[in-house]
This record gives sequence, structure tokens and C-alpha cells, in this order.
Amino acid sequence: MSLKYAVLAALLEGEASGYELSKTFDVSLANFWAATPQQLYRELERLAGDGLVQARTVEQERRPNKRMFTLTAAGRAELSAFAAEPPKRPTAIRDELLIKVQAMDGGDPDVTRALIEERMGWARGKLDRYRRLRDGLLGGRTEDEFLRTSDRVGPYLTLMGGICFEEDNLRWCERVLAVLEQRRDSTAPRPDRPARAAER
Repeated sequence: MSLKYAVLAALLEGEASGYELSKTFDVSLANFWAATPQQLYRELERLAGDGLVQARTVEQERRPNKRMFTLTAAGRAELSAFAAEPPKRPTAIRDELLIKVQAMDGGDPDVTRALIEERMGWARGKLDRYRRLRDGLLGGRTEDEFLRTSDRVGPYLTLMGGICFEEDNLRWCERVLAVLEQRRDSTAPRPDRPARAAER
């Protein structure tokens, strides 16, 4: 999938500048589709050239003018057609940490432990952010009430996916740490059984 459809979907929230869209991506879409501000600005210009979004310039005093973007009817039609298509390929994991864990045997387990603990810190930080965003979307309503009555539930459902992903990430990290701890305990010399003396 190209960035094009992620941008069109983000504009369903309403008119936005490139800066505002980058914040939306950072907070709401980062759990499933990341993009840099430069990529977003380039994509917005392409979409405007293709007639899928409309741009207008807003003049500002003491600050540079900004361009505001909205979906056109053609953009909504394209996004609707995209949403009806099955994904072109199943989800695939590409995670450098998994390669490092795959290659850990024979190395220093403490290095792997530190990498896993770092990943846990990232996952907890994301979970905290996603849960705050969820609370903001709910606005005091229960989840069932929100899902029954809200005009749009897509952002909430994708946010649920991000929360589940990070919760699974944490569970995996906790399991890895438990295995490392068990292996350390099983190989550590016991007080009543000193390590074998060096061979003569």
C-alpha cells in the first residue's frame, strides 16, 4: 500500500495543514503506518496534482502562510474503492530485534536481556500514549456506547489494533526475560556443588 491512502484516510477527519497531518500521523497512525513530515508534504502535493485533495492558502500575520488540504469527491471515491479491496499481501514482520534474538546463542545473554528491556520500555511508552488517545476519543463514554453512537469508529478500531500489538509485544518480552532467567539459574554453580576444577 502506498502512503497515498493513509493520507486520504487521515483527511477524513477534516481539513488539515501538512503540519497538522504530520501530528495526526505521529499520534494516531504511527501504530500502523509511519511517515516523515517530508514524505507527507510530497504526497499532499501529488494528491493535489491528481485532483484527489484540494489545497487553499491561508495567510497569517507574522508567520508564513500555510496550505490547508481537504478531500475532493474524487479523493473520497478513490479511498472508498481502496477500502473495499482485499489487502494485496498478508502482514509480514520485519523486526531487527528478532534477528538479534535468533542469533543470541553463544553470545552474552546480558546483551540480549538489555535489548529486550529496551523494547519493553518503548512498548510501555506507546501503550501509555495509545491509552491516553483512547480516553480522549471516548470522552467519558463507555467503549460500547462510543462504538454504537460515534459518527466514525475507524480510528478507534485501528487504535485498538495498536494497543493489542504493544500488549503482545510486552507479553513476548516478558516471556523472553523469563526464559533467560531460567537458563541463567540452571547453569549457575550451586553452593553445594562447586564448579569443576580446571582439568589438569
